[in-house]
Amino acid sequence: MRPLPTSVFWKRKDTPGSEHALVDTSAGLYARGTALAVDPIPYTCHYELQTEPSWATAHLDVSAEGAGWSRSVRLELAAGRWRATTAEQGDLDAVLSAAGHAGAALPGIEDPDLLYGAFDVDLGGSPLTNTLPIRRLSLLKAEAGVAHRLNVAWVLLPSLEVVQADQIYTPLGDGRVRYASETFSADLAVDDDGFVIDYPGLAERVS
Repeated sequence: MRPLPTSVFWKRKDTPGSEHALVDTSAGLYARGTALAVDPIPYTCHYELQTEPSWATAHLDVSAEGAGWSRSVRLELAAGRWRATTAEQGDLDAVLSAAGHAGAALPGIEDPDLLYGAFDVDLGGSPLTNTLPIRRLSLLKAEAGVAHRLNVAWVLLPSLEVVQADQIYTPLGDGRVRYASETFSADLAVDDDGFVIDYPGLAERVS
């Protein structure tokens, strides 16, 4: 496993948790990271993310585990088509139910063709994956106020269910980008490389 040149670390604001990623941006993005949180149940997530030089996603490997369960999903994008490979052990549904939460859907996505036209992945609760459309669309240099509507592959944690999601990114100037979905919006502060410094209500960069 080769060492990577850059380290980024975020502290969660919405729940006790954190994310640490090691990244290389010399040819698109290559990243290895770990995310931890206690909501809705305590879990640890490990991921490996590779993009093309254009910053379009090539593959994302994610594993998540907690007491009594573990899951994994691999998403690959090639020639415009997505493929999902999954595995699971234990009973996440039972763990969630015992904690008073709704059960979890299966990992992955039943019909990957629903992701047709998506070039970005969004790992739930991860500030790192906001960097993908910011860099792919050069939003820090784009005209302020012009919205970009995207189709993304949203990976939910801890279930690793993958769903199609519509998201809007709007550059605001001065190192700020507005992220919006159907029910939520936040103005992200990012550094010159497009990595999130502050994500209101979710996370802040501490290193």
